[in-house]
Amino acid sequence: MQTSQNLSKVLSAINDSARQAGRSAESVSLIAVSKTHPVEVVQEAVDAGQLIFGENRVQEAQPKITALPAKLRWHLIGHLQSNKVRLALPLFELIHGVDSLELLAHIDRVAGDLGLFPRVLLQVNVAGEASKFGFPPGKLLGFVEEIVKFDRVQIEGLMTIPPLAPAPEHSRRYFVALRELRDKLATECRFPLPQLSMGMSNDFRVAIEEGATMVRVGTAIFGERRRG
Repeated sequence: MQTSQNLSKVLSAINDSARQAGRSAESVSLIAVSKTHPVEVVQEAVDAGQLIFGENRVQEAQPKITALPAKLRWHLIGHLQSNKVRLALPLFELIHGVDSLELLAHIDRVAGDLGLFPRVLLQVNVAGEASKFGFPPGKLLGFVEEIVKFDRVQIEGLMTIPPLAPAPEHSRRYFVALRELRDKLATECRFPLPQLSMGMSNDFRVAIEEGATMVRVGTAIFGERRRG
């Protein structure tokens, strides 16, 4: 019951935040981050109406996807290793963390082999943290000419993970930076990217205020990550 109650609270908060920002609740998709949580816990969220789930690791997600209803939609929100691309593409409807031209090229090649047209988001390291993956924001505009040459990969937006912060408001400038980068790509490069994946359990309300179209919420729904 706790999972379904938590889910209801998160959805209510999304609705309130969207409305306060002058947006419709339907303009924000909730990705329920189920990493480390067992099938029975995820099933409780499914029973409460949640259909989109996010996983960090391909090998952990695969048995869950097999065990849970086929109607569910799965997003890969963690770093995708090149050696997992062939396994990942048939499993996930959207890959959030594509962080280099090399990985994009590899996804495009594998997609050709598999006859797929994968949907992806480009991960941007807005804070320039050495510990995080992602395109440097200052260089992404220069990569557009190469990015648009890929035949198979469908690039739908941008994703970021801001630095850990003591308060949600600290994340705002990074969300603003991602939105402004997206707008710049659209106006200067004619490269429209409608999706912005940003905001997690602690700061998704701020992210929605700054234009998030997808929020990735795990702890606020499922509780702390399970280990072991």
